Amino acid sequence: MTALSSTPRAIRTEFDAASLDHESRIDDDDHRALKLWLRLLTCSNLIETRVRGRLRQDFDCTLPRFDLVAQLDRHPEGLKMGELSRRLMVTGGNITGLTDQLESDGWVERTGVENDRRAWRVKLTPRGKKAFRQMATVHERWIAELFAEWGERDSAQLFKLLGKLKDAIHGSAAAKDAR
Repeated sequence: MTALSSTPRAIRTEFDAASLDHESRIDDDDHRALKLWLRLLTCSNLIETRVRGRLRQDFDCTLPRFDLVAQLDRHPEGLKMGELSRRLMVTGGNITGLTDQLESDGWVERTGVENDRRAWRVKLTPRGKKAFRQMATVHERWIAELFAEWGERDSAQLFKLLGKLKDAIHGSAAAKDAR
């Protein structure tokens, strides 16, 4: 038994939340950009943790499984396994393991790729499409609930500001690449 597993649930929840709060590492004299980065990371981790827990609790599904099926839902023609690996930013071995499980559950099918005997294309089965659509509908509701206390104006403003940040980061990276 680990120290964490012997800790009461209420304390574990506080420990887990504290470990996700990267802002707790900030000092008053830290650079504003570092503070912003840690706040963004904290918010992202808090949302992801909630979504992971709800997927597990309500659908007995992991976030990587959900993400893979979401990619396939956007591409009814299917995707090569290598493309799934790039899109999800995980190794080919991870994609193979997830695909094996999903195929065993009847959610996806694998077919060979014409003119490339080494590659496989993965696509959703009707059963997988139905299961994903049910999860996606509920997932969207969870996300809406997380942002429910924000007004439309605040949400729109944050969305716009994060878009500017994204563009600035892409622009900064492009400028460095051009040097």
